[in-house]
Amino acid sequence: MTGPKTNERPGTRASVQGFHMSASKARVVLNLIRGEDVKTASEILAGTTREAAGVILKVLNSAIANAVNNDGQVAEELYVSAAYADEGITMKRFTPRARGRAGAIRKRSCHITVIVSRMDENRLELLRIARAASATASRARRVASSRRKGEPVPAAQYEVADTSTDVTDVTTTEVEETTVETTDEVVADEVVADETATEEVTAEEHSDETTEETN
Repeated sequence: MTGPKTNERPGTRASVQGFHMSASKARVVLNLIRGEDVKTASEILAGTTREAAGVILKVLNSAIANAVNNDGQVAEELYVSAAYADEGITMKRFTPRARGRAGAIRKRSCHITVIVSRMDENRLELLRIARAASATASRARRVASSRRKGEPVPAAQYEVADTSTDVTDVTTTEVEETTVETTDEVVADEVVADETATEEVTAEEHSDETTEETN
């Protein structure tokens, strides 16, 4: 047994005719919101970057408005019961190609329809429970965040900061002392090297004088 025909599906509908986009591209976005409640469907469409999401969001809002104003429904109790895109007219154009040929250009269009209906009681109860739990958790997070902002900074943090500063000062002092000692040792080595070179020069001069006297 087949389901109800497209134009006989229950619910409140809204549609757009002749939208300049292929039906296959519109169906990709429609598959995301089919069966979702209207709030979730609106959030999905708002976060979708495809071009079809903008016009489908307008159609969804129109269907919600029709259900509220014409059928007396409550917007929070609606969900997307059906969403589909049919092929529209295709405009045929041609572009010149090599060797006198012509390339076909098909400018497609589609008809987008969104139907919203009231959720059953079981689903409404589950949705209310989920929204209440989400609201409670959100309020708890806000209260905890405000309390953390109002609390003074513990004294232990200041102690840790002071200790780290002392350690840094001590380390810097030790490095400076080590640098001074190293510099003194280098200077002392240079003085010893100069004295050794002077003694060698004096010994060579004395050796030359002795050799001349002998001759």
